Amino acid sequence: MSQSPPDTVIEPASRLSFNFRELWSYRELFYFFTWRDIKVKYKQTVLGIFWVMLQPLLMMIIFTFFFGRMLGVNTGGIPYSVFAFSGLLLWNFFSTSVTNAGNSMVLNAPIIKKIYFPRLIIPLSSVLASLVDLAVALILFIIYLFFAPVSINILELVFFWPLAFALSLVGAVGLGCWLSALMIKYRDFRFVVSFVMQVAFFLTPIVYPVSRIDLSFLRYVLALNPMYAAITFFRVPLSTDPLDPVLITISICASIVSLLLGLGYFRKTELFFADLA
Repeated sequence: MSQSPPDTVIEPASRLSFNFRELWSYRELFYFFTWRDIKVKYKQTVLGIFWVMLQPLLMMIIFTFFFGRMLGVNTGGIPYSVFAFSGLLLWNFFSTSVTNAGNSMVLNAPIIKKIYFPRLIIPLSSVLASLVDLAVALILFIIYLFFAPVSINILELVFFWPLAFALSLVGAVGLGCWLSALMIKYRDFRFVVSFVMQVAFFLTPIVYPVSRIDLSFLRYVLALNPMYAAITFFRVPLSTDPLDPVLITISICASIVSLLLGLGYFRKTELFFADLA
């Protein structure tokens, strides 16, 4: 007498687990969702990917005129145009990633209701799609460095630039996942996010150096920004200013905490996404 095949039980993973093994089994979906987001973004556009280069370039010119020349902001030996450009480069990636990831679950609501796949793929793909913009803007920044009066430490560049990109990615994924889970339940949060990102722009050392702030306690508050360490590391090969290990440690810890809290909240609420969408 033949034995019947064992029963297959389908049940949700533990909420305390991020279930990376399941994400790896669906790795092809990362490619399809990421490539779809890239095509949708640049479909039927006039400037297309050139806008990715024009945006930080125009903002750099504006900030250089007002802050660099009119206000004379001291940037510690770095030409102000390079200082502003380097900050805008990472901030634009972070801001775009967080905004797109936050809206991703709402925009993909029809797919969520129809089929099952790890929901975490959706916000992560939105962040990965923004890497294309970062790569294009980085190429323009490197070209600009050849004409700017600044010395570059190549050894520091090889070490600190990948670290800066990794920290930017960690911060964007953590905050983006948290907002994506929050927005699918509270749709009006998309209006709050745009305002918060504008405020966060001026709380990030993009157009001014934190070392020039006299109030020490305010430096510690600004260091809670996950992008503080990322932007500071990105400028290390271009600057002679010493790093503040305390502020750097605070910012790195803030990035890691935001990642864990964002992924944890997403995993905690993803079982209800299909109902809320």
